Amino acid sequence: MKRKNYLVPTFNLQRMMEIYKKQVSANTKNKRKIYKFEEFYTVNITNVFNLLNSKEYEIGEYNIFLIKDPKYRIIMSQKMNDKIINHVMADVLIKVLDSSLIDTNVATRKNRGTHFGIKYLKKYLNELKKESIYALKFDISKYFYNIDHEVLKNMLRKKIKDKRYLEILFKIIDSTNKDVNDRIIKIKENEIKILRESNLNDKDRRIEEIRRIPIYRYGKGLPIGNMTSQIMAVYYLNELDHYIKEKLHIKHYIRYMDDGVLLSNDKEYLKYCLKKIEEIVHKYKLKLNDKTKIINVSKEGLDFLGFRFYVWNNKVVMKVRKDTKKRFKRKMKLIKEGKLNNSESVIASYKGCLKWGNCYNLLKKINY
Repeated sequence: MKRKNYLVPTFNLQRMMEIYKKQVSANTKNKRKIYKFEEFYTVNITNVFNLLNSKEYEIGEYNIFLIKDPKYRIIMSQKMNDKIINHVMADVLIKVLDSSLIDTNVATRKNRGTHFGIKYLKKYLNELKKESIYALKFDISKYFYNIDHEVLKNMLRKKIKDKRYLEILFKIIDSTNKDVNDRIIKIKENEIKILRESNLNDKDRRIEEIRRIPIYRYGKGLPIGNMTSQIMAVYYLNELDHYIKEKLHIKHYIRYMDDGVLLSNDKEYLKYCLKKIEEIVHKYKLKLNDKTKIINVSKEGLDFLGFRFYVWNNKVVMKVRKDTKKRFKRKMKLIKEGKLNNSESVIASYKGCLKWGNCYNLLKKINY
């Protein structure tokens, strides 16, 4: 396939303004950033446009903070200028890469997200349900932190010819090589100190969870939270996807970022597939974690895409996972007590998720 060139000339102020309105402004939780930027909107958006088109552009420092729900994890938030530029870069990147992806690569893609994956998984289970169904469920160890910069850059060079576009994109990739680790370590230490002084019954579990949060190695990992990171992470295992579909001839396969599921009636063949997948993953300087296993779906059910899938009485049934149900009930309690600020968006999010499964009783709790 011919490499894409002249990508930077496609940047224009009108498109940047559209991306700001539809993606950046609408999805930025820190509304103070938005108010400050829009106070002098015309001047600010023009400055961002000029910055993107200047050869002096450098990635600014990240605001790094700790998220505690549903589990402890690090998020790296950008300043408004960098955030807008990142979204503009991502807007071009997904258009370049999307045609290379298989249909059932179902993360961060328009009209091919989680719900698309759920639809296909149900379809696959229905096609296989006449015999015992087995699933090879693989999971990449610390995926975002272990994506290799040079491997990724070489993959992108094969798709993109525009040197200026690649220069900016490579600066984004290499931004984890800066001083982010010092701040991540400090945040982890401060939170552990707070927990040790607390009276929480599960503080030992929480402390251990924080300790397991990785730090970045030089030349490894993508910034957590960037839109470009999401797209590049979707693309990084693209060769594996095509190998599974075209070389291993697995018709029933879905991947959501670093989680993949191969379905078959032949357990022994899935064991062979696992060995070949390990070889490909190793080539990309990654490794499978201990969650990777072959499951008898007909007996155990299958956890994937936020639900647990069963085949009962020759019918495919979806149930909400226990951890999702527990988190939902806790948030509904906080909303009733008036302790959750963004209650409308939380309710809308759960309604959108729960309507896909057998969740009638849980949905009733929303309409309190």
